[in-house]
Parts: sequence; structure tokens; C-alpha cells
Amino acid sequence: MRAVLVRHGRAGRRKEWTGVDRLRPLDERGRRQAAGLVGPLKALGVDRLVSSPYVRCVQTLDPAAASLGLDLEQRDELAEGASASDVRSLLRNFDGATPALCTHGDVVEELLGERLALKKGAARVLEVVDGEVRLGEEIPPPA
Repeated sequence: MRAVLVRHGRAGRRKEWTGVDRLRPLDERGRRQAAGLVGPLKALGVDRLVSSPYVRCVQTLDPAAASLGLDLEQRDELAEGASASDVRSLLRNFDGATPALCTHGDVVEELLGERLALKKGAARVLEVVDGEVRLGEEIPPPA
């Protein structure tokens, strides 16, 4: 099975946000990054969109949902602080689909390792074989 792991787009500085962090939205650059992900996700044949319930993650996949005509699922297994085993368990639910999963930097590092961390707005193709996650192409963040 193929999946696309997406780190949410830029959402400004956490320290400058005075509200609840789950509600911190994408900034202007983050919105451009989200729009720029539509083409690569379409080209990869993404047919399911799954996001952390944090606003910035949902907003990162919103343009793809609109363009591809797909519903956007929100799952706590992708929320900040989720473990690699949470994500692997979630991946087992998508047999036969090609999902894009939008999550946070800490979850990406937990799953891929610190040296393979993604920049905000970037994505990584994953091949999941017998529960093992193999790394594919990295998609750099759109400008």
C-alpha cells in the first residue's frame, strides 16, 4: 500500500499565538503550501484524506479535499504527541486506498526518525508492506 505523509503547512510561531494551540491556523505562506500540495497529491493518486484534528492540519488538506472531491477525516492518531505505533495502526485501516495523512513535526520524527524530519508543508511517500514502513520520494514544500 502507498500512503503520503504530510507535515502541516506553516502556521506562524507557536509562542506568538495567544489562543489554544489546537486552533492555530495556517498563515499566508502555509495556505500557499496547502494549495501547492494539490497537484502532487493528485498525481500520486491519493483517494483518501486523513488529518490530525488540529486546525492547521485540516487546513493543509482542505484545498486537496475541494479539488479531489474527497471528504477529510480527522483522526486523533495523527494529533500532536501521537506515537509511531498509533500511525502504523492507522495505516492498517487503509488497505486498497492511497491516503494522504497530515500530521505534526513530532509525529513525523517519531515515525521516520529525527534525521528524516520533514519541513513544514513537505510530504513523503511511504510504501507499507506487511506493516513495515518503507520510505519513498520526498515532496519538498511548495513555495
